[in-house]
Parts: sequence; structure tokens; C-alpha cells
Amino acid sequence: MLDAISRGYDAFTSFLFQNGVQPLLYAFGMMEWEEDAFAWMDFFVLGVIQVLVVVAICRPLEAWRPVERWDDRRVVWTDVTYTLLARLGVLPLIAFVLLAGVQAQFDGWLTDMGWVPPTLETLIPGLDTRPLLAFALYILIIDFGEYWRHRLQHTIPWWWALHSIHHAQEKMTFWTDDRNHLIDDMIAALWVGGIALLIGVPPGQFPLIVLIMRVAESLSHANVRLSFGAVGERLLVSPRFHRFHHGILSAGEEGRNFAVLFPVWDMIFRTGDFRRDIFPRTGDPEAPPSLVQGGWWRQQVDGTRRFLSAIRGARAG
Repeated sequence: MLDAISRGYDAFTSFLFQNGVQPLLYAFGMMEWEEDAFAWMDFFVLGVIQVLVVVAICRPLEAWRPVERWDDRRVVWTDVTYTLLARLGVLPLIAFVLLAGVQAQFDGWLTDMGWVPPTLETLIPGLDTRPLLAFALYILIIDFGEYWRHRLQHTIPWWWALHSIHHAQEKMTFWTDDRNHLIDDMIAALWVGGIALLIGVPPGQFPLIVLIMRVAESLSHANVRLSFGAVGERLLVSPRFHRFHHGILSAGEEGRNFAVLFPVWDMIFRTGDFRRDIFPRTGDPEAPPSLVQGGWWRQQVDGTRRFLSAIRGARAG
């Protein structure tokens, strides 16, 4: 099934390229960019699919039962800008492709030395004949890595200086998921792409993993009064569970509920808060006004300044 989805996606992308982009390149005498254009179109199509799926799922939920209603939604439109810039570029996929070249050279060197790096399939007998189980394990392992990346974002000063842009939003919606500093996005892309390569995720399956995780993360940020119940919220992160993480009393090192998909990590490492029926106000009381109300460019500039200041402070200490 996974291979069929991958083949269908490749066929759709090829059709659009051959009937849309390629004729334009030919008309403008830019055929030397054909290979690069095809690669970037693949990223673009995946990003469009992500945005459409997320809007189709999350927007009706927010309209159905919102936690908050606002007359002024200008800061929400800033988050829309973040989403379009981030998802139409698909940074994790780019990092996966770039790191794949590095890994190929590294694996070749190791092979010449007489050692073949293990993958998940080679470490677990029989997994290569159970593609759905392997796919589920890929997601589980990547999610474990994301839990620890999220915790480090809250505990390392220079990383929090970047991540605080995400927490400064006082009008959180499903668009807020992509409200991140560019440096933070690049680190995340290398982190996820690196883990995927280390465990041997097939390139054709990685885009689907990204899509599943992005949809789940967007839903968890949605402005909807929704929980999954006492049992469900211990199996999958809900909007209520993650909203508590964004609450005004849960910023910085005091954060709770770090899990991205599976709350089991918060249960194991005792960082979970499962109090029922709590939908707190969101935001960071210590965030400067520019991170709360500023536009995309202003937030990127001020976030960079805070990042550099935190690095200088760490060196001075």
C-alpha cells in the first residue's frame, strides 16, 4: 500500500511537471534548470498537499467549537505566512535529500572498510517483510527524537531564544504549528532528516511520514475545545493536551507536555500533565511585543538578536 501511494504521488508530480512547468521552462529558454525545477516542484506539491489536508481537517473543528473567539485576527495571518513559507519549502524533505548524499559517501567509505551500517530492518529480523509495522516503528522512533528535541528547545538558552517565537502567540490556531524561526526550522529539518537516515527510512516513505506528523501537529495546535478522553490522551496528543504546553504558565524551562504525537514519552519521563478540562490562555509572559504582534520579518530579526545575545551570554558565563 505504501509503495502504491508513493508511485501515485510520483506519477501525479511527473504529470504536473510535464504539462505545466516543463513547457514554461522551454518557452523562456530555461531548460538547463529542468532537473532543479523538477526537484523543487516535488517539494512544492508535497507542501500544497500538506496545507490542503490540514485546512480541511482543522478549520471545520475550529469553527465548530473554538476555545477563544477574536475580532482582530491580524496576528493569525502572520502565522499563515509562516505556514506557507515553511510547508511549501518542506525543509525536512530537503534535509533528507541533502543528508542522503552525505550518507551515501559515508556508507561507501564504511563499506570499503568492510563494515555495513545497520538499519532498522537488519536489526529486527522479519521486519523487512512487514512494511506497515516498519512504517509504524519509523514514526515511533522519529517521534521519540522529536520529544527530546522539544525538551532541549526549552532548556538550552540559545535554543529557547529561537523557540520562544513559537510560544509568544496569544491567539493560537492550527497555523501556529509553523510559527518558528528559520534557524530553528533548519535545525529541526536536519534533526528529523538525520534520524530518518540513521534508521533507514526509505526515501519514498519519508514524505508520507512528514505528512502524518505535520497533520497531527497542526491539529494539536488548533483553537478547538477538544480532548481525546482519559485513555485517548495517553495514546495520542490532543489539542487540549498540547494547549496546556502553550499555556502562559508553561513557558521556558517550566514546560510540560512536550510530546509531539505520543504522550507516552511524557509519561515515561514524568513531564506530562493530564489534568482534565483545562484550556488555558496561551502565550509567553516574558516575550517582547515584537514576538507577539510583529510581522514575520520583525520576528525573524528580533529572534536572531535574542539568539545571538543568548550565545554571547553563554560564552561570557
